[in-house]
Amino acid sequence: MVGIGFRKDFAEEFLNSHLLQPAFIEAAPENWIGVGGYWKKLFDRALEKYPFYTHGLSLSIGSPDPLDMDFLRQVKKFLRDTNARIYSEHLSYSKCDNAHLYDLLPIPFTADAVKHVSQRIKTVQELLERKIAIEIVSYYTPVAPEMSEVDFINNILSEADCELLLDVNNIYVNGFNHQYDAYEFIDQLPLERVSYIHMAGHEKVAEDLIIDTHGEAIIDPVYQLYTYAMHKLQRNVPTLLERDFNIPELPLLQDELNRLQSIKHKALNPVAHASR
Repeated sequence: MVGIGFRKDFAEEFLNSHLLQPAFIEAAPENWIGVGGYWKKLFDRALEKYPFYTHGLSLSIGSPDPLDMDFLRQVKKFLRDTNARIYSEHLSYSKCDNAHLYDLLPIPFTADAVKHVSQRIKTVQELLERKIAIEIVSYYTPVAPEMSEVDFINNILSEADCELLLDVNNIYVNGFNHQYDAYEFIDQLPLERVSYIHMAGHEKVAEDLIIDTHGEAIIDPVYQLYTYAMHKLQRNVPTLLERDFNIPELPLLQDELNRLQSIKHKALNPVAHASR
């Protein structure tokens, strides 16, 4: 399955044509909770037609602030009402001292942070009565690290007993910016916990820096890393194409969906493709 993020930018054209045919759609609960009128009608039409996955933006799982339990109860109702198959969130934080920072900030790679974040994920999972998938985020500078990034992620996955959202583009971006091998990084992850994959484009802003923008087409090296991940996984893990800015014509998005689906099919059916 290869899906697309459901965006107001193209919602009407998407629902009134056959130019874009994903296997599922994804949206952020925060963007649709409480929405009514015209947009609610479009959203309901999409939910009737496609399986639905969710990707949160403001849980702020790494924040020192208390979890927003009222917000989580709204999310729980939204997940139930929309029959959402997955609820995923970022391994980061975006709120501190009750101030929303509107960015995904890196959590220090420390033992204390592992305990703090893991306990909060457990609390979220207990309230929602489901496991959540935590996304490896892109970051541009480590903060007082006591351990490696991959050890930090693996310790949280193990202690919280949650699932993993494998954002292949983020791993490529971090590998480039922090000069490590993205393929070896994937090798060290507990791939049995991967329940969801994100793919996106990024922007190279300097010879030694790329920024995760979701505003460009996916580049070949990221497709190659996705190919490697699918060969390792050998499971039909749902894969989402993220495109938040500079959204192209829908046929161009469909071309990216087709390429992702082709890569996945070849990885999961190597004998059939070898005979052609």
